[in-house]
Amino acid sequence: MPETTILHHPHICTMDSEKPWVQAIAVSDGRIVTVGSLEEARAALPDSEVQELSGAMVIPGLVDVHNHFVWAGRAELYEVFVPPVFSLDQVLDAVRAAAANKPPGEWIVGGIWGSGLIAEIDVNARLRLDEAAGGRPVMLRDDSHHNRFVSSAALAAAGIDHGTPDPLNGQIVRDTATGEATGLLLESACSLVEIAVSRALAASPHLDVEAAAHAVKRLNAVGVTGMQEALTTRAVMRALKSLDDEGRLTAWVMGSLPMTEAPLAPGEVPDELQALRDDFRTRHFLPDAGKIFLDGVPTARTAAMLEPYLPDALHGCCFRGGTTLTVPQLARVLSDCEQKNIRVKIHCTGDASTRAALDAIDVLRSFNGPGLQHHIAHATFIDPAEIPRFAALDVVADLSPPLWFPNVIVEAIRTTVAQSVVDRMAPIRSLIEAGAVTAGGSDWPVVPDPNPWPAMQGMVTRRDPSGSLEGALAPEQAISVHDALRAYTINSASATGLSAHAGSLSPGKSADLAVLDRQIFETGADELGQTQVLQTWFEGRLVHEARP
Repeated sequence: MPETTILHHPHICTMDSEKPWVQAIAVSDGRIVTVGSLEEARAALPDSEVQELSGAMVIPGLVDVHNHFVWAGRAELYEVFVPPVFSLDQVLDAVRAAAANKPPGEWIVGGIWGSGLIAEIDVNARLRLDEAAGGRPVMLRDDSHHNRFVSSAALAAAGIDHGTPDPLNGQIVRDTATGEATGLLLESACSLVEIAVSRALAASPHLDVEAAAHAVKRLNAVGVTGMQEALTTRAVMRALKSLDDEGRLTAWVMGSLPMTEAPLAPGEVPDELQALRDDFRTRHFLPDAGKIFLDGVPTARTAAMLEPYLPDALHGCCFRGGTTLTVPQLARVLSDCEQKNIRVKIHCTGDASTRAALDAIDVLRSFNGPGLQHHIAHATFIDPAEIPRFAALDVVADLSPPLWFPNVIVEAIRTTVAQSVVDRMAPIRSLIEAGAVTAGGSDWPVVPDPNPWPAMQGMVTRRDPSGSLEGALAPEQAISVHDALRAYTINSASATGLSAHAGSLSPGKSADLAVLDRQIFETGADELGQTQVLQTWFEGRLVHEARP
């Protein structure tokens, strides 16, 4: 016999335009049979028990369009946390404290130091890191996860010496006078040390399973029941299959396999990974999307920009960065992906890379006609002339991480990018008014907390929800609470390919929902970020309940 229940609450927001507000959800074997009044639900499932839900309102389970939750779980369980607000001295103190509990020779791995420290990392900084670590190998990721600060022992473990050439699309930063590696690795150069770390950790795959389990619990606790894992390696696929086989994966997950060589997925061969998709596929894990890195990040001046970066000693006055692929190359890769029914998330943090991605999709459409809905991640810098093209080409604006209000990362970007360009970051309202699909994501662990509620408050106010930084970032781009919720529900579900399961409380979909402590459409905008999730349900089962 199927397991049935009726979930009842006077204020259920379905995010389904046909029945936007209902009072009951009839559930059978984890799927929604009907929504409506309590009488309609009882008529559909007459012998079912009625479960009274607490709280102020109910919404669909949230969908995070862009995160790296297995990496985040690793960071929280096993790694050294160095917040992006730390000074270099504080970073070194954190390493020193971690070293006190490590045997000689064991790796110290962690992050996420603020990319505003890049200019301070020189040979002397590396030597200070060596001292703090007691000679141990150290690898620390920055807040973009595109750059690394490493010790001398880590350089040696990676085989990096005076004669090691820079890898394609990466840089081993060196002292300009001596040629000695400073300990700062940019973009694909990070993979040289990441491979060494992976070798050291490969003997303990169960650690990744527990990291994934920890991260899913964290996400369930803030109402997230679906997500797109944004760079899915073999280790991530293995962990998610194991987790689901054990019955512990309480979220829908779309995996994004690298479609070209990825600087942050060292040693992975795209064709080999794609051939393994069905081996790792489970009920809740669908490895059916792709990922391409078209540029880097603006804090390291590796994003492709239309206007020159602010002058510095290394790049001069007219440096704009560049893309990893030409427009014809990207169009060709996307065409191959569409033949395999793989929608692609294209990493573009600069406005020039965003234009190039739109150009490539335009070329693809001109030859092949309508196709899959690809993403531009992270939709941060967009030239105003390009905004209408998102809707015209059916391209998703993947809004992640939350950089639409003043914060540490935005302040670091101001040290490299012209103020006039920074002041028009994340044009969310303009995208919505132009008809684009906007989908919200965390990019966790690029940000240390995946909670979407402060991010939604930032969308609505364009002010720092923590109150730490004053002022507003492009306040004319503020949006409504309803549009912010759409970005994390119906839009994200559609963008990730999970709309058959998630995004709205509609018949046929999974019974995934979050019970909130407040009416978010009535609460003050400055309090939206304080929203608490009292319960989270996944497939009709209670998977999170807040402590009283």
